[in-house]
Amino acid sequence: MTQAITADRNEQEIDHATFTTLRRIVERETGIALAEGKRHMLQARLGSRLRSMGMTGFQAFLARLDEPDAHAERAALISAVTTNVTGFFREAHHFTLLAERILPPLVDPLRRAGRLRLWSAACSTGEEAYSIAASLHRVCPDIGTCDARILATDIDEQVLARAALAEYGAKQIAPLGAEQRMALFGSTGATRIRDDLRRLVRFRPLNLNGDWPMRGPFHVIFCRNVAIYFPRDRQERLWQRFGDLLAPGGWLILGHSERLTGPAAADFRCEDITAYRKIG
Repeated sequence: MTQAITADRNEQEIDHATFTTLRRIVERETGIALAEGKRHMLQARLGSRLRSMGMTGFQAFLARLDEPDAHAERAALISAVTTNVTGFFREAHHFTLLAERILPPLVDPLRRAGRLRLWSAACSTGEEAYSIAASLHRVCPDIGTCDARILATDIDEQVLARAALAEYGAKQIAPLGAEQRMALFGSTGATRIRDDLRRLVRFRPLNLNGDWPMRGPFHVIFCRNVAIYFPRDRQERLWQRFGDLLAPGGWLILGHSERLTGPAAADFRCEDITAYRKIG
C-alpha cells in the first residue's frame, strides 16, 4: 500500500524537465516569468485538472498541450499561473485621482458629441472595471446618454466569465462603505452591479503580450499589478504599446509596485503615485 501511494504521488509531481518546459510555454504565451520556486504552486493548481481528465502525470498534460484541440488545457494552464487578487476601489488614491482630476475636464467635450474610452487591462474578476464605471457615473450622472465605454480585458477567460456575471459575494462587498455599495450596487443589500454601470463595460479576452485588435485612442488605461510578473524587457515594451494607444494627455495608471521605465518614460510625466500622463 505504501509503495502504491508513493508511486501515485510521484506521478502527480512535476519533475524539473517538465517544469522547465511548462515555464517556457507560460512565458511564451503570457509573458509571465515563473520562478523555480513556483513549481509546487503550479503543481497544486493544475492537480485538479489532471485528475478530472484522468491523466496520470504532468508529462501527459504537457503532451496534451501540443494537440490542436487542447484549448481547455491551455486555458487551465493560464488560469493556474495568473494571480487574481483584486478588489473594489483598490488603491483608493487612483480612484480619487480619476474622479477629481482626470475625468472632470473630459466631461464637457464628451457631452458635446465627443467620445470617451477607458481600458482596464488585466481586469481579473471585474472589480476594477466596475469601480471605474462608478467613478465615471459619479462625475457624469448622465453618462448613459454619452459615447463612453470601458474596455475590460484579461487573458484568463474563466475570470472574465465571472466578471461578466457582475455578481459578488460577502467577501468582496464587506470592505465597502455604504456610499460605495450604493454607487456600485444601487442598494446596500444588493449583490449585483447596477445595470447602468454594467452597460458601460465590455469584457473581452486579451493577451497583453499578443496582438491587440484595438486602435484607440484611449483617454485612460489602468494596468495595475500585472507587469510585475513580466521580465523587464516585456514591461518596457508594454509601456510603449500603451503609449501608442493613448490620446495626447491621456493617463496610464500602474500598480503600487510598478514604475514606468525604458524608452516610453520620455513620453510621460509622473503626475501622482504611479500615475503617468502622456506628453502632448
